[in-house]
Amino acid sequence: VQLVESGGGSVQAGGFLRLSCVASGYIFGSCGMGWYRQAPGKERELVSSITTDGTATYADSVKARFDILQDNTKNTLILRMLHLKTEDSGVYYCVILCNGGVTYWGQGTQVTVS
Repeated sequence: VQLVESGGGSVQAGGFLRLSCVASGYIFGSCGMGWYRQAPGKERELVSSITTDGTATYADSVKARFDILQDNTKNTLILRMLHLKTEDSGVYYCVILCNGGVTYWGQGTQVTVS
């Protein structure tokens, strides 16, 4: 299984980014998926997840600003991030969530908000 993230970068506060995660070697949609992020000096936190039936959840800190989507035709998980804040900075990791836990991690993509 391989998860490849893209779309990170540097933006000013208030800006937006769209992260993508292409999954291969995995039956897309057979498990839930999500995005974790890790800021310097902090533990990784689950930002958003989506279940196999499309139910999305969000951390309180990103509700109403982030949107998680699945494009099953392209085996792609997307995270749209609006109204970015400096505290959204960190490395964002795409994950596969099976049986209540993380089974695969992507390599991460850096998001810097200044």
